[in-house]
Amino acid sequence: MATARLEDLVITQGEDLLSLYQWNTKTAKHYFCSICGIYTHHQRRVAPDEYGFNVACIEGVKLDELKDVPMTDGRSLSLADDQ
Repeated sequence: MATARLEDLVITQGEDLLSLYQWNTKTAKHYFCSICGIYTHHQRRVAPDEYGFNVACIEGVKLDELKDVPMTDGRSLSLADDQ
């Protein structure tokens, strides 16, 4: 997952095929492909001016070729942070 400011993320095609899922406070907006079900991106609850997006579903990106990618162990993140 990577981060982009709201104004910097552009969906160039397939926006009509995205499904929106929200729960709890309905502040965060989670988007999935309505055909294959892959998670594509979400607007964050704790930082509503940001999107988290799935780098693996960007055409042409080869994850094994990315260098120096900062990562977290996930344990320091609260599950409530992105809901």
